[in-house]
Amino acid sequence: MQWETVIGLEVHTQLTTQSKIFSGASIAFGAAPNTQACQVDIALPGVLPVLNKGAVERGIRFGLAIGAKLNRINSFDRKNYFYPDLPKGYQISQFALPIVEGGELTVQVGSGNELYEKTIHITRAHLEEDAGKSLHEDFHGMTGIDLNRAGTPLLEIVSEPDMRSAKEAVAYAKALHTLVTWIGICDGNMQEGSFRVDANVSVRPVGQNEFGTRREIKNLNSFRFMEQAINYEIRWQIEQIEDGHKIQQATVLFDPDTGETRAMRSKEDAHDYRYFPDPDLLPVKLDEDWIEQVRGGLPELPQQKQARYQADWHLSPYDAATLTGSRALAEYFEAVIAGLAKPDAKLVANWVMGDLSATLNKENQDIAASRISAAQLAGLLARIQDGTLSGKLAKQVFEAMWTEGGEADAIIEAKGLKQVSDSGAIEKIIDEVMAANAKSVDEFRSGKEKAFNALVGQVMKASKGKANPQQVNDLLRQKLNA
Repeated sequence: MQWETVIGLEVHTQLTTQSKIFSGASIAFGAAPNTQACQVDIALPGVLPVLNKGAVERGIRFGLAIGAKLNRINSFDRKNYFYPDLPKGYQISQFALPIVEGGELTVQVGSGNELYEKTIHITRAHLEEDAGKSLHEDFHGMTGIDLNRAGTPLLEIVSEPDMRSAKEAVAYAKALHTLVTWIGICDGNMQEGSFRVDANVSVRPVGQNEFGTRREIKNLNSFRFMEQAINYEIRWQIEQIEDGHKIQQATVLFDPDTGETRAMRSKEDAHDYRYFPDPDLLPVKLDEDWIEQVRGGLPELPQQKQARYQADWHLSPYDAATLTGSRALAEYFEAVIAGLAKPDAKLVANWVMGDLSATLNKENQDIAASRISAAQLAGLLARIQDGTLSGKLAKQVFEAMWTEGGEADAIIEAKGLKQVSDSGAIEKIIDEVMAANAKSVDEFRSGKEKAFNALVGQVMKASKGKANPQQVNDLLRQKLNA
């Protein structure tokens, strides 16, 4: 039997406010346990929540960015459940009237010939407070409770079950991560819990319209673990069904050490939480002028940049998507182009996506940590454009700029790396190489094209890599065919 996977994601994005969603306590990461939990956060009797306007504004920003409906009147509800790190015995969330409904995000999946676009529809995004944290590893036979996170503002973004593979789910999660950091509503730090993914996974026979029973993988905090967890869960569910077992709806955790998911508890439905409107919080009314003010503050969005890069600079969809992987990367790329007298987007793209990204990845850094500024890279690429450097020499200059610092021109001068473009000097080297490699000359003239490449290699070696490769090719071919 052929199986189809159905995946929907719930993503908890921590908002970039300075204080919590219903109190003035700080949300700075790394404080000593329970030092950032005020009377509201620990639910002392008689305290009342006060809504953080900044959290609402960030919700508006997200809704506008995905083309969603903003509910002009939205409200807060109490989600009731008991857990030690939930002091009130309920979580304040939005259930009946969320701030954002609908919207979509188009993502690119795969690469090369297997690259395709997929539009993921978003059901809703609602504001809520985070719970505290239970600490098990630091205590023997006991659990510690840290309430620093209690009340931290979250925007939970719920997708439709539109994804059909782990790769599609990861592509969507990455695109969403890019978007929320791009528009400044989340810092995106997955290690600190600022961006956490819950994946709802089910399988069904191909051709069946009815969804299978889903299991929710909780708190995935890396894209690599997310892909591993979903793929394991898909295999496990198919094996269970084929062995004659029924899938039970459940919440599961992923263990990166074993690469397996394990059931944590049976999965609750909405009615299990006994939602009801929070009597301490009035409904929120979004003013049209406020919405337009937020809209005016939005930057050019990733998909808009991608379309512009393809239309104006003729970059491929893959290049455009890669270069808009973060706002900082896109800004760096555009700054390099702006620094060139003869703008060449493809040349810049090749270097930013190639040598620069490879070097950053090797050091596990992002574009903000680049030791070569956009202006410095533009200076290097200008020397390729004017023929001062060949591609090979440019790589040597790039390495020197990265390890030693300095401008391309100074390094070219100091290390004598200027490309030889004098045709007389190149012809002299060619004559010497042809005289010393008569056998290869004869082989070429008898129809063996490979001999030509061997001769080019000898010329480049004799010039210590400095001869202009195109001139070498042209002049050598002329002499061989004479």
